[in-house]
Amino acid sequence: MCGRFAVTTDPKLLAEKIQAIDEATSPKGDIGPNYNVAPTASVGVVVTRHSEPDDDPTRRLRLMRWGLVPPWAKACADGAPDGKGPLLINARSDKVITSPAFRSSAKSKRCLVPMTGWYEWRANPDTPSRKKARKTPFFMTPGDDELVCMAGLWSVWRPKNASKDSPPLLSCTIITTDAVGPLAAIHDRMPLVMAERDWDRWLDPDSPLDEELLSMRADLSHLEIREVSTLVNSVRNNGPELIEPADPQPEQATLL
Repeated sequence: MCGRFAVTTDPKLLAEKIQAIDEATSPKGDIGPNYNVAPTASVGVVVTRHSEPDDDPTRRLRLMRWGLVPPWAKACADGAPDGKGPLLINARSDKVITSPAFRSSAKSKRCLVPMTGWYEWRANPDTPSRKKARKTPFFMTPGDDELVCMAGLWSVWRPKNASKDSPPLLSCTIITTDAVGPLAAIHDRMPLVMAERDWDRWLDPDSPLDEELLSMRADLSHLEIREVSTLVNSVRNNGPELIEPADPQPEQATLL
């Protein structure tokens, strides 16, 4: 699965790197690096959309809530989406076409979630059987401030009786697939990394989902797997020390 990740690139620079129109930078300029992105946080998401019905679609970087809210979700009394169900932060690659929560988005609302890297926790085998397993956090990253883009889905939600002029809630989920190589030794699931050559095919709002992309694997040979501090366990902690190698520094692993 993917339950936490880091984005250390400024939205303006991020939009420039992926050749997208920046619609994520707020007028207050308060969107900065986030070393501990948790569910329900606002994240920069890449979509391809039309400005006019007949023009060429363009890439845009938009802010969305991490945790997809299906269009049919009910609203609470305060107008917010009903949060009684599970947070849809992840969507299994083998379920996106059939799941009622995801199949509508899979048709024409596909996105990319850029990140510096993501965290995963490995259960320690030496934990006594009667105790809750202690887990060691790891950070997976291409390094050198490079970005990795995960395949995702997004949705537009409004309360049932809201006016069409009211701003909608944009939300997203990250698609996961079976872990490969050394990643499988940490967790059995991993985000679906989308190779740059496939970005346009995945984002195209005018074409149906190419199911082949759900089973393709990007080149992960450059990905570094790094044990990090348990500081990342708390969402209250947020700083560059979260992605630094744990002390003492363990032997690092790379995907070969």
